[in-house]
Amino acid sequence: MAAVAVAADHLTEIQLDAALKALASAQRREIVRFLLAKAAETGKTCCASDEVCACKLSEHLGLAASTVSHHMTVLREAGLVTARKDGTWVYYTVQRDVLAAVASAIEGL
Repeated sequence: MAAVAVAADHLTEIQLDAALKALASAQRREIVRFLLAKAAETGKTCCASDEVCACKLSEHLGLAASTVSHHMTVLREAGLVTARKDGTWVYYTVQRDVLAAVASAIEGL
C-alpha cells in the first residue's frame, strides 16, 4: 500500500479515514505521543532534533522491532510520520501539520 499524500491544510475523506484508522490503535497513539515528547528533548546525540530512532521506540514500548516496524508502516502510510534511513537505523519524525489537520477535521464533525 502506498503512503497517503496529505495536504497540511485540508484532508480528503480518504486521508482522514487512513489517519483515524492508524490512530485507532492504542500502541500507535502511544508511538505518536512518544515521538512528540522525544522530539522536543534537548541534548539528543543519536539523531536530529525532530527525529527519534526506531531503537528508542522498541525500548519504550517493550515490543519487538518487527512489531514496531509494522506500526510505523501504518503511521507512514497514513501520512502521520516520515522515516529517514541512515545505515541500519531508521529515524522517525511526526508530521505535526498532518496531526493538526486531523484534529481540525475532527473538530469540524
